[in-house]
Amino acid sequence: MAAYQRWSIDSVALGAVLGVLPAAHADDAAELAKQALNPVAAMYSLPVQYNWDQKIGPSGDGMHSVTNIQPVLPFTLNEDWNLISRTILPVINQHGLAPDGAADKSGVGDITQSFFFSPKKPTDSGWILGAGPALLIPTASDELLGNEQWGLGPTAVALKQSNGWTRGVLANHLWGLEGSPDHDKAKVNQTFLQPFLSYTTSSLTTYGINSESTYDWQAREWSVPVNLTVTQLFKVDGHPVTVQAGPRYWLDSPEDGPHGWGFRFAVTLLFPR
Repeated sequence: MAAYQRWSIDSVALGAVLGVLPAAHADDAAELAKQALNPVAAMYSLPVQYNWDQKIGPSGDGMHSVTNIQPVLPFTLNEDWNLISRTILPVINQHGLAPDGAADKSGVGDITQSFFFSPKKPTDSGWILGAGPALLIPTASDELLGNEQWGLGPTAVALKQSNGWTRGVLANHLWGLEGSPDHDKAKVNQTFLQPFLSYTTSSLTTYGINSESTYDWQAREWSVPVNLTVTQLFKVDGHPVTVQAGPRYWLDSPEDGPHGWGFRFAVTLLFPR
């Protein structure tokens, strides 16, 4: 089940995938809220995102939760370009996926490491762009929580912000560099597509929708959850934080994958430069 959550990147916690706009002043909450939605904001952040899903496995009685720890680090390359490092470390807990309980496991999954190269200035039409490599690192603590192989591929993002709206798409593809050592797992060959749309009000509340769709080219199957989220920007002892919650619904998934409704909760610590 680890593959279903590997690329989970919500449209608000995307708030620091790359780096384009200058950091907001500490007292400029509105600008900070805008940057927190910007996949190419030059801002350090630490999103911690919890996802819960149900109706998994042959009997449909299984549950699966993933806590994604996603530190984002921006680097200035020169006057024109930034490099953003994003690491996704999933902490997985799953139960009831097999009748005999053999798949009941808890531990860490495979790390996904992405690097985005991004121009510091948007295009003349206002689009903010970034692209680079993505790496799958086999760090799972159990064979049932990962793919047991290295993977590599491209990733890219395009975004536009105006009049309170943030819209865009993030995409990537991973190819496994080799099969698992015991050959019981096929090579990874997956495409991820995440269109996202959100609107931020004057009270710094953001209403968002996104889909985090994965197509497995080996199994020829889609996994398509749709997330509805509400996010609020706060300051705790002067430090900006976003808190997000909302339901998710699986429009499509493999036969033994998640079905019906799930839930997402996320907290993101923001560190404007």
